[in-house]
Amino acid sequence: MTALSETKRYQAYPEYKDSGIEWMGDIPNEWVTIPVGRLYSRTKRTGHSEKELLSVYRDYGVIPKSSRDDNNNKESDDLTPYQLVQPNDLVMNKMKAWQGSIAVSEYEGIVSPAYFVYEPREKLFELAHPRYVHYLLRNPIYITQYMSRSKGIRVNQWDLDPDEFKTIELLLPSKDEQNKIFEFLDHETAKIDTLIEKQQQLIKLLKEKRQAVISHAVTKGLNPQAPMKDFGVEWLGEVPEHWVISPLKLYISTRKGVAFKSADFCDSGIKVVKASDIKQKTIREPNIFLPTNFVNDFPNAVLNAGDIVLSTVGSAPEVKNSAVGQIGMVPNHLAGSLLNQNTVIFTPRNNLLSQNFLFYLIQTGMYRDHLDLHAHGTANQASLNVADMLNFMFAMPSYKEQLDIVSYIEISNLHFDKLENQCSNAITLLAERRTALISAAVTGKIDVRSWQAPISEYQAMEQTA
Repeated sequence: MTALSETKRYQAYPEYKDSGIEWMGDIPNEWVTIPVGRLYSRTKRTGHSEKELLSVYRDYGVIPKSSRDDNNNKESDDLTPYQLVQPNDLVMNKMKAWQGSIAVSEYEGIVSPAYFVYEPREKLFELAHPRYVHYLLRNPIYITQYMSRSKGIRVNQWDLDPDEFKTIELLLPSKDEQNKIFEFLDHETAKIDTLIEKQQQLIKLLKEKRQAVISHAVTKGLNPQAPMKDFGVEWLGEVPEHWVISPLKLYISTRKGVAFKSADFCDSGIKVVKASDIKQKTIREPNIFLPTNFVNDFPNAVLNAGDIVLSTVGSAPEVKNSAVGQIGMVPNHLAGSLLNQNTVIFTPRNNLLSQNFLFYLIQTGMYRDHLDLHAHGTANQASLNVADMLNFMFAMPSYKEQLDIVSYIEISNLHFDKLENQCSNAITLLAERRTALISAAVTGKIDVRSWQAPISEYQAMEQTA
């Protein structure tokens, strides 16, 4: 079911009128508009460093920073300038409002000094429910307004001017109608969120299964009937007895990235891969460049397609999603790029070790544990010594068996890719349905005044008892 067909399940209002606002169009007859500035005033309450840290998320609204493990922005050592947020306050990340980072808070806490905090005026409570305003200000037609009214040289540095923001008109039905709308949306979006969460859990399970397949294949082989032997290496356990137990350093040569001068970086030229670009077994598109002649000046830093690159710095292992020792393989389109400092390239030095087998080997949990064990430094800046990275005992099958294992893993990965893509597509469609439903309800495209929350199974049992 498409997002559009989802909204067609509901009736429109019997009569509409011209709102008089070009970007808003027609609205239900009884609805009114009122500028943000008449309902909210900007405030800046500081000196509450003991309060809980909050963040504004495009997808989740205002929530405690500690409730998510994907926010790696480090707060300041001095929280005194952070701003107090109280329930019903409107909070905006002024540089990301055009992406939807604006919400009404249900929590008390503090946010970055870079945010805008708006306190509700008394008139707000006369005319509106904060919960309704929360839905209203986060729907696409409003986000488009934040984008058109933001200014700046670069997209990621656009600011929404507070004087512009306060002139934006809020679309308000009666308070009773608002109440019905946000009850309807709370109920319907909760159902959609549950479905999204199930798909996300399935993706997580598929990733775990994928990792288990890789780990078993490169440490136990493909033949379940092969005689096994314990060679006394604790993390290996039993491996096929014909495999060779060796340290990685016997089979790998390395090249380190170069500490280029920041003054040499420019806006175009040769792409430069940084340690922070290596994430989740991939290498993201670089955003810094060096002059083209640097390829000749630093030949050992030039990347080839298929090179295995590891970061040697990062956060400590206990910090999720950004730990030291991230791994990636250079894709074709990044061949010819330059490698920045705090990185190392692993290259098999002979025909005994397959490049792809090595790539899967260093993805295993046992190699991850090895890197974590040898990481040293602080939580904010841990590092690895290349000698330690190579001082890892592994079991090596014959070259032909390595190729068979790689082929098996690649076929398995195609299967996992297909299933994960199906889950991702389902999440996209559900998110679109959620957005369309919210937008249709808060802009009066659908009439939910007669909507009633379905009777729960428990309530139904009580009624028939």
